[in-house]
Amino acid sequence: MNADRLPGQMPELAETWAALQLQVGLKPIRSEKDYQKMTHLASDLTEHLNGDQESPLADLFGIVKELIGNWEARNVTLPKAEPREVLRHLLETHGLKQKDLAPIASPTVISDILAGRRAISKNVAKALAVRFHTDVSVFI
Repeated sequence: MNADRLPGQMPELAETWAALQLQVGLKPIRSEKDYQKMTHLASDLTEHLNGDQESPLADLFGIVKELIGNWEARNVTLPKAEPREVLRHLLETHGLKQKDLAPIASPTVISDILAGRRAISKNVAKALAVRFHTDVSVFI
C-alpha cells in the first residue's frame, strides 16, 4: 500500500473497521470480558479452520492468538499445583470444555488426566503448552 494514499483512505478504512468490529469484535484485550470474547473467537476459528492454513481466516486467527498471548503473559497466573489441576484451571479460565482440546488429545484422554487416572504424556504436555502459551514444565 502506498503510504501517501493512506490519509485519503482513512474514512473508508474507518468504515471498514467499524463493520469488522460489529462482526468480530477484534480489538485490544483490556478486560477479562474482552479476554473471554477473544478466547471464544479463537475457539470458533479453530473449529472452522480445522487446520486449513490457506483459509483467509488463518491470518485473523493468528492475530487473535497474539492478542490472547499478550493478555495472558500480563494477566494469567498459573497455580502451583499438580499438572492435572493446572489443566483444569486453564480449561476454566479459557471457558473451554474437554472436547475443545480434541486436536491435542481425545476427550477420553483429557477426562482420564483430569480424573487422575492418567498422567500427561510428553507429547500432550508439549501440545498443551503451545495451546495455552505456557512452559511445558507446568504439565509434567
